[in-house]
Amino acid sequence: MQRILFLGAGAVGSYLGGWLKHTGNDVTIIDPWADQVNKVNKDGLEISGPHETITSFPRMIHFHESEKLSREKKFDIGFIAMKAYDTSWAAKFIDSYISDDGFIVSAQNCWPDLIIAEAVGEKRTIGLVMSNISAEMYEPGKVSRPGISRMRDQGHDVFRAGEHNGEITSRAEELIKILDPIDSGLVTNNLWGERWAKLGQNCMGNPVVAMSNMGTAELASDPICRCLQINLAKEASITGIKLGYNIDNFGGADARKWSNAKDKDVYFELDEMIARRSQGPNRRPSMAQDVIKGRATEIRFMNGHVLQKAKEVGLDVPATKATVNMILKIDSGEAVPSRGNIDIVLREADITPPDNF
Repeated sequence: MQRILFLGAGAVGSYLGGWLKHTGNDVTIIDPWADQVNKVNKDGLEISGPHETITSFPRMIHFHESEKLSREKKFDIGFIAMKAYDTSWAAKFIDSYISDDGFIVSAQNCWPDLIIAEAVGEKRTIGLVMSNISAEMYEPGKVSRPGISRMRDQGHDVFRAGEHNGEITSRAEELIKILDPIDSGLVTNNLWGERWAKLGQNCMGNPVVAMSNMGTAELASDPICRCLQINLAKEASITGIKLGYNIDNFGGADARKWSNAKDKDVYFELDEMIARRSQGPNRRPSMAQDVIKGRATEIRFMNGHVLQKAKEVGLDVPATKATVNMILKIDSGEAVPSRGNIDIVLREADITPPDNF
């Protein structure tokens, strides 16, 4: 049994924290959402997904109650499950509650690892890339994971834990063992390549769902939406390759194939692959959930990170730039999510979809 502290009880924090409590760990979750804290403490957390539905009872506390933890035994592991823009302060906040020989894990999207390391030191943190897992939460006390089977049943490892310096360590192995009841994982010596692959996956999906108000299966059935997704994946791949990362496969293809999507045959191979997903679950990933809930998105830290890095290495990424602009307009209230936003982004990026769909 591990003593584990989560900072953030949104979809990911609740799903992971609830499961870890269910498997026998001592789990405490801090969150500012008062209704969530009160509901879970009263009735438990209902967790549904490609597994039996369970009700878990992690201890949840309000932020203003966190001073209680200073009088308790320190935690073995701290998970940050906050938005990317909250990473720096969250790392400093949770660090004081983690034991000297414990560690902090980023259960986040984007590129948070270096921010955490800057706040608490590289030796205090482990990177955790969560590949092909989605969780949704729209009401207190209920979190769901779409899909009909765990990814391990499809031969895919969800959790990739790694040290910043590429070493394979016992604490990274311990982390994967703790997470194994949720889904399979591995310890990687390629954290940055794994992280960029997840970034590419997020960049081609999250903002397109968020700007269109369509689910992932709906996007897959629309050739114009697929065009934007392919171009976003292409630009993320070209940028990551230029930066020298050994990028793991993402979105169903390897980075070299995505980067070569300008070739018509490659484009239509990728297009056909995405189109088959129209029969799959109609997910709404984290950025779409943020828009629905009226929260600021992570666009500056997601596609915005690719845009920044592309500029640093002299690359032009027009689809990425136009996508960032559109989501920022939605964040500010200048635009509302609709299918028509896809056409606007493609026009702004001067991208013409192939004409023989």
